[in-house]
Amino acid sequence: MIKEAIYHRPKENWAYAYNETTLHIFLRTKRNDVDAVALVYGDPYIWNEGKWLYETIAMKKSGSTDLYDYWFVAVQPEFRRMRYGFRCSDQTETLYYTERGWFPTAPTDTAFYFCFPYMNKADLFAAPTWVKNTVWYQIFPERFANGDSSNDPAGTLPWGKVEPTPTNFFGGDFQGVIDHLDYLVDLGITGLYFTPIFKAKSNHKYDTIDYFEIDPQFGDKETFRTLVEECHQRGIKVMLDAVFNHSGFYFEPFQDVLKNQQASDYQDWFHLWNFPVGTKPKPNYDTFAFEATMPKLNTANEQVKQYLLKVARYWIEEFDIDGWRLDVANEVDHSFWRAFRDEVKRVKPEAYILGEIWHDAMPWLLGDQFDAVMNYPFTTNVIDFFASEQISASQFANNITDVLHQYPAHVNEVAFNLLDSHDTPRVLTLANGNIERVKLLYLFQMTFVGTPCIYYGDEIGMAGGQDPGCRACMVWDNSKQNQPLFQFVKALIQLRKDQPVLANAGSFHFSLTDDSSQVIAYERKSQSERFVIFINNSSDAKTIQTPYSGFFQEIYFKDNAFVEQSLELAAQSTLQMPAYGFRMLKQNQ
Repeated sequence: MIKEAIYHRPKENWAYAYNETTLHIFLRTKRNDVDAVALVYGDPYIWNEGKWLYETIAMKKSGSTDLYDYWFVAVQPEFRRMRYGFRCSDQTETLYYTERGWFPTAPTDTAFYFCFPYMNKADLFAAPTWVKNTVWYQIFPERFANGDSSNDPAGTLPWGKVEPTPTNFFGGDFQGVIDHLDYLVDLGITGLYFTPIFKAKSNHKYDTIDYFEIDPQFGDKETFRTLVEECHQRGIKVMLDAVFNHSGFYFEPFQDVLKNQQASDYQDWFHLWNFPVGTKPKPNYDTFAFEATMPKLNTANEQVKQYLLKVARYWIEEFDIDGWRLDVANEVDHSFWRAFRDEVKRVKPEAYILGEIWHDAMPWLLGDQFDAVMNYPFTTNVIDFFASEQISASQFANNITDVLHQYPAHVNEVAFNLLDSHDTPRVLTLANGNIERVKLLYLFQMTFVGTPCIYYGDEIGMAGGQDPGCRACMVWDNSKQNQPLFQFVKALIQLRKDQPVLANAGSFHFSLTDDSSQVIAYERKSQSERFVIFINNSSDAKTIQTPYSGFFQEIYFKDNAFVEQSLELAAQSTLQMPAYGFRMLKQNQ
């Protein structure tokens, strides 16, 4: 047994309270090294005749990669506290793994074991339950629809007649969104994520001038209020983008610094290096990246902190928004985000707090800061496999399995799963124009754990490279839309709603990866049913031998909807897989 490969720690994604009564425990071992693992556990204060009373329960593999096996068990401690260890067995030995190390027999002293002291309700991670069933749609307001030409900024160009640039304007606004809400309802959208809407100079609005004012090109506050109300009437949640890491160059406090220098009352609002403050030859203050027009805010300053917390409250209290997406969230101090969460949840306990973090975000997901992060590890791997075909089937399965074990289950259930965004090339471009690959991307996204998001226009086949190419005007001419793709995505969204096990009511694991054929299969499973989804991620038809047998309902796409037919698989059956095709099987347990 390779003991140095075995890992556990009694916190974070390895041991956590899933709800008020249930603990989730994970252990990692070297792949194919340990044959069986059992959890040895009990209450530290229950003894009989000088002996600690404990129980054992078998753990199950929750996933494997090329390096590791992951083992999982859910237990319900009677008194909400637990000491525990692991009984690990291979073909030659059985050892007990505890906080104090390895032992040939179970230690009799509870101090040797891992400790989960108490399942305090106040420590329980609690994300809004509605998010688990939400399908998001990201809108870049300047480019979705121009519904009111009277608020067009100077120099507004005809809609979609020229290519987008970092500085041009096409007049997209709130009225345009209101005018197309029924389109979004028809698609099946239940959540809208808007990039910044506050007063700013740029077309992207990440350079905020006034956090309490709508940018005039989008309309006024009453129009925004109407937009939120119209969304809520249709069962659509609304999430805004908060840029609290930095302000815009024309933010009044920063302008005061430039004007009054050392005498400014706002000099401690920013990270200034020296005086006089200026932008040339390069800024002598901290910024987002090296962008002089985006001075970094000092969120440790109490005045800045209170100002931004007031912003967070204001848009919830006044307009009833349902969530905040937090830009460049990892560059803001944890103390501020803890205060932010307290303030937002006090005003609206069911508000969704989503951080933009592209890497391992566990420090922000302990229940005291964010509900979720934008799941870029998911994005990277699905793009690398389905769109650009840069990784093999087994590499994809390894990486996605790691993604699922990176965070606790209740964090994964509200993870924001995007395929692309205003910061990346569009999926069709990443897939080299291959619509069939794009369909597989949506198939996997809509049958995966978490809360999926569609970037505006992707569902009708819009293409575009890196910013500004990915920020083109939405195409509203039906003759220029890819309607078969729209109908496929619409049907997938409906399937996800009709079959909760495909969303967050079922476990996930890969059951087949074939590098030679680039075919994968994965299961979504609950106590009563399971789905098996086979995907052929190659340009050639394949014949595969399935590890499944028995009676199934096959679900397939026909006449713009998913329908069912009966299918019986004998042992060692084969399945025919069309190029870039899939087979979806459903079986009652």
